[in-house]
Amino acid sequence: MDVYLNGAMLPEAEAQVHVQDAGIQHGVGLFETIAVRNGRAFRPALHVQRLIHSARELGLGRPVDAEHLLDAIRTTIAHNAVREARLRLTVTGGQISLLSRNDEAGDDDGTPPVEPTVFAVATPPTVYDSRYFEQGIMVTVAPQAVNGFDPVSGHKTLAYWSRLLRLRQAAQAGAGEVIHLSNTNHLASGAISNLLLVKDGALLTPWARGEEEQGALPAAVLPGITRQTVIEIAERKKIPVHRRTMSIDDLLEADEVMLTNASWHILPVTRVEKKTIADGRVGPMTTMLREALLELIAHETTTDEVDEMNGLDR
Repeated sequence: MDVYLNGAMLPEAEAQVHVQDAGIQHGVGLFETIAVRNGRAFRPALHVQRLIHSARELGLGRPVDAEHLLDAIRTTIAHNAVREARLRLTVTGGQISLLSRNDEAGDDDGTPPVEPTVFAVATPPTVYDSRYFEQGIMVTVAPQAVNGFDPVSGHKTLAYWSRLLRLRQAAQAGAGEVIHLSNTNHLASGAISNLLLVKDGALLTPWARGEEEQGALPAAVLPGITRQTVIEIAERKKIPVHRRTMSIDDLLEADEVMLTNASWHILPVTRVEKKTIADGRVGPMTTMLREALLELIAHETTTDEVDEMNGLDR
């Protein structure tokens, strides 16, 4: 497939980023993984909004234009005529030294502001073994904690090496994901997913960045788009939803456990290392929420009335 790079569609072999790009030199960048179904991206505006908010909070550089990013998504899908895909949208700081100011005015010496690098790549969606959803997976618990005081925690930055390393270690142990605890020893998230529990008919999830109660410690959890969509579905179905601080005991004693991301949508967890969750079978709420989520994705990617700009700051 061709790749979108800074406003142009190029063959993959010709889509090149400069060696001095901040994303390569320093890992300065953000990305979003977006599900494409029926030739349309699922909730692209929410992904773009999250990326832009992270760029502002972390001082990525010159402000990123929302319409530019949405156009990158649309163009990549239309140009490649993809129906089903996993689309990755990436924005880096561009060709910039970390010592540069790189804001709207440029540097003090009169150098114009550096444009961010924007590229989008569509690849075939990951195909998961159907047994993962029918029987659930095992997860491990990471020995290292995530730190809410780290300014990049809770943001989808290019610095994914540590997460992928822990995910690889989990795979070597026969697990499908790894659960991180926070530096306060509370539940946080998976390496590449959000965590939700079911207990006594309610849906529970750790606080995400931006959701913390006033005066609380900062959360190290990414506010996932799929997670938020599942919460919306649960609330519409009158299922109590609680964002709260939870311990490892909450995980081990849950009635059901599930993980969410844009690739597998909802993935059931039936074992945490040697501990079986409840009766070891995929629970009814997990099954119901997954079916409802897949129906919603199908609806929003086939219905012309769905507003692509929904949720976007204008």
